[in-house]
Amino acid sequence: MSAGGFSAAAPEAALAALCVPFDTGVLRLPTDGQALFLRARAGVQLRELAQPGWLCEQSFLPFADELARCSLRVGEPAEGEIFPLVLLLPPRQRDEARALFARALDHLAPGGTLVASMAKAEGAKSGEADLTKLVGAVGNLSKHHCRVFWSTPEPHAVDRLLQDEWRALDAPRETADGWWSRPGLFAWDRVDRASALLAAHFPGDLHGRVADLGAGYGYLATQLIARCPRITALDLYEAEARALEPARRNVTNALRMAGRELPVNVHGHDVTRGLPRRYDAIVSNPPFHLGRADLPELGRAFITSAADALVESGRLLIVANRHLPYEALLAARFADVRQLALQDGFKVIEARSLRA
Repeated sequence: MSAGGFSAAAPEAALAALCVPFDTGVLRLPTDGQALFLRARAGVQLRELAQPGWLCEQSFLPFADELARCSLRVGEPAEGEIFPLVLLLPPRQRDEARALFARALDHLAPGGTLVASMAKAEGAKSGEADLTKLVGAVGNLSKHHCRVFWSTPEPHAVDRLLQDEWRALDAPRETADGWWSRPGLFAWDRVDRASALLAAHFPGDLHGRVADLGAGYGYLATQLIARCPRITALDLYEAEARALEPARRNVTNALRMAGRELPVNVHGHDVTRGLPRRYDAIVSNPPFHLGRADLPELGRAFITSAADALVESGRLLIVANRHLPYEALLAARFADVRQLALQDGFKVIEARSLRA
């Protein structure tokens, strides 16, 4: 991620491995310069390989912005649009990856080639097995602790029933606990313990316009609706586009269950770029890692954006892993910082009274 005073490294190993079949001549780039790159990430290797006709799809807004800053074309393929080459960086979550394989085939031209790259520690073996199950035999190679696998599938070899089944895996679904979500979102099939702890400490006197930063599928927002009757408007901010529809469904259900009419808006937005308006209160379970790497700068960027967007008497309530060093920044921005809870390795902090 970039923009908010910090940066997240692209998966350079996976990108480098993805380029190897082309660098060694095992595969060739299309002569017409057209390709689709699903879950694309910016990086030196991509800038060297990509051609002007490539379309890069990325649902996470900060990563999409990185691609655009590299002068790459970013967007979604039109329904029925096909390409002679489809590249992808499948995610670790298996249902999400299977849905991505199915979509990749939707946009693969007859005689075209699909190429995927995954780190071995991130499920490469399972990913290759799944693609083989879907399209038949695949080629492969290992490099940079990653596995690259590809196929130029014959139409008769593709399991179309399985493709339909896997394509549906990415649709918003209701979890066992009754939340709308989809595979691959943070804590997609459960209520995150940290978020539950924060919600349990929402003050009943929260009032006015409130924002939830990094809203995910909307759990915290539903708890604000249920627990805080003096809220007059609610905005959810989330950078992952795939989370927006589940969040809308969950807050709609929460309003119905509470018997409330409340202006609620769900925004696809990178919080680290700042917020467009002022708030009486802000709540957040800020992300602090990308992949498996801790990135406390991300949480600090959320705190900075929140402090910048609060009215003078506003309140910030956050939850974080107990080891994360947020207190110094909070003390620099707020005169009153209190720890409301310390439980199961998490801390809930309330900050009030903005410093001039």
